[in-house]
This record gives sequence, structure tokens and C-alpha cells, in this order.
Amino acid sequence: MELLAGADAAADTEPSAIVSLFWIALVAVAAPLLARALRGFVPDVVILLVAGMALGPHALGWANADGGVDLIEELGLGMLFLLAGYELDPALLRGRSGRVASAVWLAGLVFAFALVTLVGPNESITGHVAVAIAMTSTALGTLLPIVKQAGLLDTPLGRAVLAHGAVGELGPIVAMSVLLSSRDVGAAVIVLVLFVVAALLVGLVPLRLFGRVPDLGAALARMDGGTSQLPVRGAILLLLVLMVVAERFDLDVVLGAFAAGMVLRRLIAAGHPRVDEQLETIGYGLLIPVFFVVSGMGIDPAAVAAEPVLWVSFVLAIAVARGLPVWLSERFVQHGQNLAAPRERAQLALYAATGLPIIVAVTQVAVSTGLMSGATASVLVAAGAATVLVFPLCARLLGGPSGERAGSAG
Repeated sequence: MELLAGADAAADTEPSAIVSLFWIALVAVAAPLLARALRGFVPDVVILLVAGMALGPHALGWANADGGVDLIEELGLGMLFLLAGYELDPALLRGRSGRVASAVWLAGLVFAFALVTLVGPNESITGHVAVAIAMTSTALGTLLPIVKQAGLLDTPLGRAVLAHGAVGELGPIVAMSVLLSSRDVGAAVIVLVLFVVAALLVGLVPLRLFGRVPDLGAALARMDGGTSQLPVRGAILLLLVLMVVAERFDLDVVLGAFAAGMVLRRLIAAGHPRVDEQLETIGYGLLIPVFFVVSGMGIDPAAVAAEPVLWVSFVLAIAVARGLPVWLSERFVQHGQNLAAPRERAQLALYAATGLPIIVAVTQVAVSTGLMSGATASVLVAAGAATVLVFPLCARLLGGPSGERAGSAG
């Protein structure tokens, strides 16, 4: 009886889902205000992660992911990568510059794997692959607001950031599906191709409907507001359909979410009602902050504090494995749109080495499948947060007065 009473008392001390969501909502409101007070030098995504780490079970214990919070977190993950897929312009992957960016990413992945195998933590070979994938990602969705604020989007540097960022998001997502699968590589590739075919068919259905029913687009536009919000509901359905398809193919749901974003971009490009602003409102207003705060709850500050050398090593390794190949390619590989100024090449390398969302996604997959220890995952996510904090700031400082103006605007 005393044991049961003790268990009940312990359960009573666990925060409920509504209490956890209260703290998450409070952090979500405070993060952009604090980021603005710091003149944009500390991105709000870093604040969300740190706050989640402080609130979570490894520290204060005021919030957790139980009671349905984890479901909102998974929807936030899906929405984050849907918006990332939507931002990906397929034209960036075509042409010589796109092929060079893809080759650079692949070379960086091989280099990162060799580096992790030689000096990295004592994980399995597949665990080393997971770390290498995380180290070679680029947080394009995080970089876009920074590049826009700096006025670089329509410059050669901005276009180079977009090209390498597109590959730095798509490449790791595909690599996760092939290299972190329980299947052998050949079977994983076949399953991936089947998923791509399924995603194309899912996207083809609404396109055919719009083509054969001319009034359908106008009907959607009429139901774009009020209590209907039909285009938004359709976009959410598209997201969930492709996440379910990815899950049925035993692939990570991140791939389904990313594919949904690419399909959505094509639908909107076809002249149908724009829903991207409304999805950003839902995503960045609720779901995505929950994802980052809950991800922060998974970081064990004691594990990070116990391995400061490993944390710094991960940050430096990300800079070397992702940033250095990008810098070398701009300096020595001619693709017709090379950046001539040494300062811009250094800025591009720093921007390309900025990664966090895919690092979080890769570590979640690796920990859940036993490929990576929770302590290593905590240190790696903390290193990813450091890249978001430090690398864009260094790039803006290298940019001179324009970077200073962007900082004051943020």
C-alpha cells in the first residue's frame, strides 16, 4: 500500500499536459520578444531550445511531452518540413551550380563519416552515419529570414545560400531514408522510389481536378475565409496523407512532410488559392514553437556539461565537414556563378554550415532506433543550436555595415 501511495504521489508531481502547454506558450511568446531585445543576435529558435531544456525533465521538471503534447510536437515537425519543402525551388537543383552543390554535399557527407569514424564518439557504424548526416545539413528555413533581413536574397550570395541550402535540406532527408533504414541500402532505395511515385500520384490528383473542373479553384477561393478555411484544411490533409504514406513505407515522416511541401508549391504555382501565409501562421504561431521547445526538453544539460570538449568538437566538425567543402567549391570549382569576393565565400560557408532542424530530426530517429545514445544526441543538438547562434552572426559581421543594419532590424 505504501508503494502504491508513493507511486500516486509521484504521479501527482508530474505536470499535466495543459500545464506543460502553458509553459510552452509562455516561452513561445517570450522568445521573439527576447530575440528582438537582443537585436536578433540570438535567434528565437535557440531561445526556444534553451527554454525547453530548462523546463524539461532533465532540469526544472515543469513541463514534459506527455498527455498529447508529443502529438502536437510531431505535427510541428511535419509543419516545419512542409514549409521547408515549400520553400525549395526545384530550379535551384538544376543546372551546373545545382549539380556542384549536390556533389559538394555528397563529398561533405563522406568526409564527415570518415571524420566521425576516426575521432567521434563510440557509436555503431550506422550511428556514425547518423552523426555524419546531421553534420552536413543546412537549416534553410532558419536561414531564410536572416538572409531576407540582411537584404541578400536577390544577390549572388543569397542565391548561392539558397542553392546550397536546398541541397543541404533535401540531401540529409533522403540520406536518412536510405542509410538509417532497417533495410539494406538496395531495398531502401527501391522503397524510396516507390514513395516518390506515391507522392507524385497524390499530387497529381488535385492537379487533375483543377484541370478538369475549372470552377474548383474559384470555389476554393470563395471558401478561403470564415469558418470554412477549405484551402488550409486541404493543405493539412495533404501533409497528413504523405506523412501516413511515409510511415506505411517505414520511412521517416520528415520525408512525407517535405514531399507535401514540394507538392503544395506546385499546386500554388498552378494558380490556385495561396495558403502559405496561413500555414505559416499556424506553423510558427503554434506547432513549430512546440516542436522546438519539446526538442529542447530532450537535451540533458548534465550530459552537455559533462562533455564540453565533445560539444566544441561537434561545432568545429560541422564547420569543417559542411562549411569547408562549400568554401573550396566556390574557390576552385567553376560553375559559372562563383562568388569572387573572399569575404562572400566565407559568408557562404558559414551560412551553409548552419544546421539545426534536421539535426534534431536525425537524433530523434537515431535515439529511437538505438543507433545513438541520449547523451550524444543531447551534445549534438546543443552543437546544432550553437551553429544557429554563432555562424550566421559571424557571417553578418563579415558582411560589414549591411550585417550591422540587419542586426539592428532583427
